[in-house]
Amino acid sequence: MNSPAAPTPEPHRVLMTADTLGGVWTYAIDLCRGLANYGVQVVMLSMGRLPDEHQSREAARLPNLTLVPTEYHLEWMSGCESDLARSGELLLALEQEFRPDIVHLNTYWHATLQLDTPVLLAAHSCVPSWWAACRGSELPEEWSSYRAMLRKSLESADILVAPSAAYLREFQRLHGAAPHWRLIRNGRDPGLFRNGPKRDMVLAAGRIWDEAKNIRLLSEAAHGVSMPIVVAGDATGPNGESAPAKNVTLLGRLAPAELAKWMACASIFVAPARYEPFGLTVLEAALSGCALVLGDIPTLRELWDGAALFVSPSDPDQLRSVLCELADQPARSAEFVYCPFVSDGMVSRWPADAAPAA
Repeated sequence: MNSPAAPTPEPHRVLMTADTLGGVWTYAIDLCRGLANYGVQVVMLSMGRLPDEHQSREAARLPNLTLVPTEYHLEWMSGCESDLARSGELLLALEQEFRPDIVHLNTYWHATLQLDTPVLLAAHSCVPSWWAACRGSELPEEWSSYRAMLRKSLESADILVAPSAAYLREFQRLHGAAPHWRLIRNGRDPGLFRNGPKRDMVLAAGRIWDEAKNIRLLSEAAHGVSMPIVVAGDATGPNGESAPAKNVTLLGRLAPAELAKWMACASIFVAPARYEPFGLTVLEAALSGCALVLGDIPTLRELWDGAALFVSPSDPDQLRSVLCELADQPARSAEFVYCPFVSDGMVSRWPADAAPAA
């Protein structure tokens, strides 16, 4: 007769990587905040650029978090090789000093290191899937080493985590089957958002220099829409990318509390994305009582079908028509105000442990 398996010990120390350029930072800070409730200490190595004033304040408010900020380039940035080596050396040194129970990686390259600790690898996005969605073609040969690195990182990690079933399938299709995986959908603290008095205004937000966010389509569709359209977020990317500004008002990069104020008063939130495996900003807008107009792609369909209007990411006329319809019929917008799923104080569209669809 087999004896029962020993219970898995709860972690008390987590070593984490994160970047400061987009939603991964929000994800990581929320996770650290949640882990504080369980007495878990976190050391976080951040990369991409130094945390800004608001990010530094967020981190400083968490008593269980020790932030190690750096400007090291991320694995998708040009000229990243020497920075990856340096960040790898630093991560290995932190592992030896901190002695974590788990290494939680929000970057891929670091999973290829000879870490002594079990590794959880979180897949938030990747260049091959981005390229297929945004450029409609295979990744060029010059990215072959990046693709090989992804395969190696997946083989090296003890478990893979992804925020949607659609992206979990796509990631493994592109890079190989993970030995173990789990779908854990993203969530946000509803206490950070409110549904204020709504104005006749359309809002978009995010890393707007990124082609995936498809702000160019919104810019083309904006002509003829009676409501003002405002767009929040970085307009210039780390490799010189830029966002179009025709027919929309750019607000620039806003602190989270300031963006939440804009969401509270916007009647419509639009995200005509070509590629969006992450989607925290959409959830934030939904928690703020915005009607959602989203790109018709598998991940957003999975997460928001029945709670949003969907448009083709390549059809500005369709997007314009939907925005005009909502502007002319406020009652129609009210049909798409979100009812959240709540668990442990966090909100997501669906239960976090729901299994991927076949």
